[in-house]
Amino acid sequence: MKKKLPSLDTNPLDSLFSTEEERQDNKLEKIMKIPLEEIHDFKDHPFRVRMDEDMEKLIESVHENGVLIPVMVRPDKDGNGYEMIAGHRRKFAMNANGMTEVDAIVRDLDDDQATIIMVDSVRP
Repeated sequence: MKKKLPSLDTNPLDSLFSTEEERQDNKLEKIMKIPLEEIHDFKDHPFRVRMDEDMEKLIESVHENGVLIPVMVRPDKDGNGYEMIAGHRRKFAMNANGMTEVDAIVRDLDDDQATIIMVDSVRP
């Protein structure tokens, strides 16, 4: 007499494998809502956010209109939230207005790429 083999649930195994399309999609940058408390400043950021007339105008604009352009962050290497690449002033203005989260472009960048974008995004 033939013994019937037990039925195997392969669903958990399916989650171990991904398609090339899924892997490529995971590499794409995404815009996500991120709590401000999870974003820390760029290490050795050479430019300081100053409370001057321009900042007062930005704080007022953020109060009236919100943040119109997402900030750019990268995942922290140590898994501690995100590192701000571009948007230090917007983050400051949001904090001044009591906001708690921001739309952020999350991009996987190495140190050189992050530095170039950070420097290029600074206002003259």
